[in-house]
Amino acid sequence: MTSPQFSIEEPKPSFWKRYGFIIRILISVILLGRAIRAIDWIRVQEAIPSIDWKWLILCLIILWMSYSMCSSRWSHIMQATGFKKSGWDYLRLYFSGGLINQGLPTTLGGDSYRAIAAHQQMQNSESHSVSLQQSFLGVLLDRSMGLAGLCLLGALGIAVSGDVLGAWVPNMGLLLLFIMLLGAVGIAIFLRWEPSQKIYLLLMRRLKIHQPLPATLATWGFSVLWWQLLVAVLIHCFALAAFWTCLKACHVDAPIEALLIGIPALGLLMLLPISISGWGLRETSLASILGLWGLDPSLVILSSILYGLTILISFLPGLPRLIHKG
Repeated sequence: MTSPQFSIEEPKPSFWKRYGFIIRILISVILLGRAIRAIDWIRVQEAIPSIDWKWLILCLIILWMSYSMCSSRWSHIMQATGFKKSGWDYLRLYFSGGLINQGLPTTLGGDSYRAIAAHQQMQNSESHSVSLQQSFLGVLLDRSMGLAGLCLLGALGIAVSGDVLGAWVPNMGLLLLFIMLLGAVGIAIFLRWEPSQKIYLLLMRRLKIHQPLPATLATWGFSVLWWQLLVAVLIHCFALAAFWTCLKACHVDAPIEALLIGIPALGLLMLLPISISGWGLRETSLASILGLWGLDPSLVILSSILYGLTILISFLPGLPRLIHKG
C-alpha cells in the first residue's frame, strides 16, 4: 500500500512584491506629470537654447569627484573588514552599483550588488576568509556614515538659513546639530567601552558576522570619527555644488542657503522607496523648497531634470563591468 504524496505549495508572493516596481513607476510618472504641469513652457523654451553646457560638464566632474570620495571611504572600511582589493576595484564596483540604482527605487539594489560582487571577488582570489555577511556589514557602515553626513549638513542648513521657515527654526537647527554630534560621540564611546562592546559583538554573532569590530571602528571609532564625519559632509557638499552648477547652466542664481536646506531635504526624501531613482520626487520637492526663495519653479524643474540625466551619465563608467559580468 503506497503512502499518500503530499505536495508543499510555495507561498504566493505578496501584492507589493508582485506589483511594487510597477507602482513605483506609476508614482514617478505621476510626480513627473505634476512637475511638468507646473512648468511655464514659454520660460523653458526660452531657457533651453541658452543652456550653458560648460556648467553641466563641471557638474559631471564634481559628481565624479564625489563618487570617488565615496568609493575611497567604502574601500577604507572594506579593507578593515579584510577585503584586500585595490582602490580601482572598489571604484569600478561603486560605479556599477550606482548605475544599477538608476533603475531602482532605493540604493538597496546597488548596495547589495556591491556587497555580493566584492565577496565574489574575494572568493576568486587566494584568500577568501571574509564572509558575505561581513561584506554587507562594510556596505551598511559606509551607508550609515553617508546618512550621518547628510543629516549633519541638513541641520547646518536649518541653522544657517532656517529663518525663512520661521524665526525659531535656526535655533532648532543648532540643537539638532548638537544632538547629532553628541550621538556620534556616544556611538564612539559605546564601541570603546568593553561591556557595550561585548553586547555589540554578541549581536553581530547572532547575525553570523564574525570580527565586526575592525570595520566598525574604522567607521565610527574615536581615532577616525571626526575625519569620517568631515568627509561625509564634504561628499554631500559636492552634491550641493553639482546641483548648483545645473541651476547656473539654466541661468538661475540660487542662494547657497536655499540649497543648504533643499539638497539635504531631497536626500532624505529619496531614501523613501516611492519612485524610480527619485524621478518626479526630486523635481516636485526642489521646485517647492527652492520656491520659498522666489526661484522660478519652471527653471528649477528643468535644472533638476538636467541634474538627474547628468547623474545617470556619471555612472556610465560602471556599464562595462556590468556587461562583462552579465
